[in-house]
Order: sequence, then C-alpha cells, then structure tokens
Amino acid sequence: MTVTGTAGAGPARSPLAELSAIKEQARQGPGPDATERQHHKGKLTAHERIELLLDKGSFTEVEPLRRHRATGFGLEQRKPYSDGVVTGWGTVEGRTVFVYAHDFRIFGGALGEAHAEKIHKIMDMAISAGAPLVSLNDGAGARIQEGVSALAGYGGIFRRNTLASGVIPQISVMLGPCAGGAAYSPALTDFVFAVRDISQMFITGPDVVKAVTGEEISQNGLGGADVHAGVSGVVHFAYDEEETCLAEVRFLLSMLPQNNRELPPHSASDDPADRPGDALLDLVPADANRSYDVRRVIEEIVDDGESMEVHAAWAPNLVCALARLDGHVVGIVANQPAAMAGVLDIKASEKGARFVQFCDSFNIPLITLVDVPGFLPGVDQEHEGIIRRGAKLLYAYCNATVPRVSVVLRKAYGGAYIVMDSRSIGADVALAWPTNEIAVMGAEGAANVVFRREIAAAEDPEEMRRQKIDEYRRELVHPYFAAERGLVDDVIDPRETRRVLCRTVGMLFTKSTALPSRKHGNPPQ
Repeated sequence: MTVTGTAGAGPARSPLAELSAIKEQARQGPGPDATERQHHKGKLTAHERIELLLDKGSFTEVEPLRRHRATGFGLEQRKPYSDGVVTGWGTVEGRTVFVYAHDFRIFGGALGEAHAEKIHKIMDMAISAGAPLVSLNDGAGARIQEGVSALAGYGGIFRRNTLASGVIPQISVMLGPCAGGAAYSPALTDFVFAVRDISQMFITGPDVVKAVTGEEISQNGLGGADVHAGVSGVVHFAYDEEETCLAEVRFLLSMLPQNNRELPPHSASDDPADRPGDALLDLVPADANRSYDVRRVIEEIVDDGESMEVHAAWAPNLVCALARLDGHVVGIVANQPAAMAGVLDIKASEKGARFVQFCDSFNIPLITLVDVPGFLPGVDQEHEGIIRRGAKLLYAYCNATVPRVSVVLRKAYGGAYIVMDSRSIGADVALAWPTNEIAVMGAEGAANVVFRREIAAAEDPEEMRRQKIDEYRRELVHPYFAAERGLVDDVIDPRETRRVLCRTVGMLFTKSTALPSRKHGNPPQ
C-alpha cells in the first residue's frame, strides 16, 4: 500500500518506511560529523551510553520524535528530533530502570522547555512505577535562547528529585560538563558517578572565578572528577573511562531495592555463613596505638570479600560500603585507623550521616565497626561547626529503623563511642571483641585527670602515673566492663564475627519499628 506524499515531501512512500527513516534520523542525531566530534573528545553518544548501562535490547525510548517549539535566534530553523535528551526505560539484570541521557551533539545538551518536559515525564514515570532513575549528564546548562523557560525546567527537575528522595534510588552519572544551576540536580540524588577528564561540575566556571576573584584555574582543577571525589565530596565514585563507570553503576543497582517498599535483592552465595575468620586475629593489632586498614577486616567478614566503598577518596577516616552477608545486602560504617587514627571529624560525620540515611531509606541493615578514639580536637573544627555537623551522624543513627548491629573492635572513647551506633542510641545488637576499650577516654588521659593530685605529689610522678593508668584500666577499661553492665550484648571471638553477624542480621530482617507521628524531623544542618 502506498500513499501520496504531501507537497514538498518527495515521492510517495510507505508510512512504515517513512517512520523507519524518521526513527533512524532521530537516533543518528545531527549526523556522522557530530558523532565523530563527540568520539574525538573521548566521549560516547547518548545511545551508546544507554546500551552499556542497560541489558541488551531492553531499552524502550519515550518521545524520540519530540521537537522544541521555540522561536527567535534561529531556533525555528533548527528543530532536531529528541531535542537533545534521550529518555526511556529498560532493565538492569532483569529489573526495570528509568534513564535519561543528554545528547551533547544537539544544542550541546543544553536544557530547553521541550527537553525539560521529557525529563519531567520520565521522572514522573519512575516515581509512579517505583523503579530507580539514572541520569547520564553531558549538557551545557540552560538553553540561553529560550530564556526563563529553561530555568523553569530545572525547577521542575529539582522538585521531582526531592519528591523521589527516599522513594526510589536516584543515580547521577557525570559524563561531560554540568554548570550553573544544572549541578544541583546531581547534588539532590543518592549517588554521583564521574569520569575523569571529560566531566566537570561547578556553579561558576573558571572565567567567572577569574573575573570576580582574580584566581586562575582550569575546568578540571575547579570541578573535575577527582576534585569532587576527594575535596568537595560531591562525587561518590570516580573512574577513568565511561565503560568501567557504567559497569559499576550496574553493580550498584544490583545491590539496591527498586523502591522504599521493597527489600534489597538477595543473592545466594557460595561463601559459608559460618566461615571462620582466622585472619582477623592478625589484621587488628591488640595495641590500641597501632594502625591497621579496616577495609581488610571488612573483606574478611563479608561474602566473597566483595564490597563497594562509597566516597573512598573523601573523609577516608570513615569507611562506608555496601556488601553482602549470607546473601543479604548490608551497609557497613567503620572507623579507619589507617587515616587520622580513625577519629570523627566534620567530613566523616557528614559522610556517615548521608550513608546511614540512605541505607535507612531503602531498608538496608547497618553494620557498624567501631574503633574510634574520639572527635578530632582543634580550633578549625570547633569554628567550622563540629557540634552541629557532628550531630548529623548522631541524628541519622537515632532516626534509623533498619536492623542495626555494632561491633567494637578496639577503642570506643567518649561521645564518639555513643555516636557510632552504641546500644544507648538504639543499636539492636551491640557486640565487642575481647580487645575492646569502651570508656569515657583512654586510660592515660583519664589517669592524668582523676589522679592528677596524687601524681603531682609523688616522689616519682612518672612511676605514679604508670601505676594509676594500670589501676584505671583494671577498674574501668577492661574488656568485660561494658558487658557486665549490659552496654554490649556479648563479647565474641573475632574469628566468629562473620557467623554471628550473619545470624544476627537474618534474625533482624523481620524487625518492625514505629516512629512518632510527624511531618518530618528537623536534623541539624
């Protein structure tokens, strides 16, 4: 069957052939030259990225034929299909995932009215369907030619980011520039991935910075992947190339529930739940003043030694990671003695608070490994708000209703011990190794305070100090003091840690906790 073409449309042709040609034109974008320029920059196209992210052949595109309706500044002569963003859904390991990807080949991926409406639609669909949303960001900000309509489009994205927070997992992947107000959308999502050299994020670019402050800096120096991964804390994961980055996004999605009404996916493991951890006896020195890498402890405890560390380069004195115990996904928060002796400071507190809140939002049990000498002292810490900012971690733990298990490995001193999910703030099960030292402060510091007069009056102050330190340690810092008073539920053999945690987490999976009726809390800021 054939139809007569409209005036100027060329010879008559089959509607199906016409549809196929239009769809192919929409997919190919501006043409091979634009694609070549994208590849020359070391970047993939939007469709190529989506193919790497989703299961093969699973992508269903939404509004591929959408065009803008703006006029002025020559826009009426340029109305490409898709309007610079590819939206739709597919699957990752068989589970539905929604995605939108900026197409830098079209208007530099800049956001206009139609572009924004496509994103709004796919975000609404993700929330309604109760499935994760992944944004592949590679855009030049607002489309200036469309004026305030473009800015309003960002407002709609921000509002939906906020409505979806704690309802569905939201992941932002930075694969190109993201400047101005556009940078706030990734900041509102749960996790931000970035690829080195090709991605940059900043509110004001290097030219504006130079004009206002006189400082000269490159785009990567101002807002590159490593800057945000290690300095600002905006980026959670940084990688060298897009393929690895998108593979890691898939791995993260495999550990997350579809929404806040579901449990994380269980994955059967060949690693026995009762596997003894003999290596733990050597990994953690009995001497509290010696450091070690707590990540090795985590490897020994979790299934197959596999975990995904979040914010690895930022606030390294606290380790946050997702892993599995007997097939169940858990979130692990652990002090890191290998960095700043494992103290809590402003950055570590904010890092831990955000991670705890995420796990609580999506029904992921929390395991806390404690080896903390206290909060970091210092004028800068006090003046920059360690009180209110450190309280964020305390608030997050106190507010969490998921299963919570804490294990004191060695030191647990002062307020930092309380904050690290102690029994007193609601840990369901509190455990300790026989090397634990749970106290208001270390024996050395406590003896100097409690026995300062005796020490000062002694003929040999140093000998008296040693005696008083030993006395204080025998009376109040021995490993069974907290257990005798019910502050920990049991002192366990370190080699049994995995077995005990697997059994405890399994028992707590049916935990049910009701919070007081309220609109929302008012956490410290």
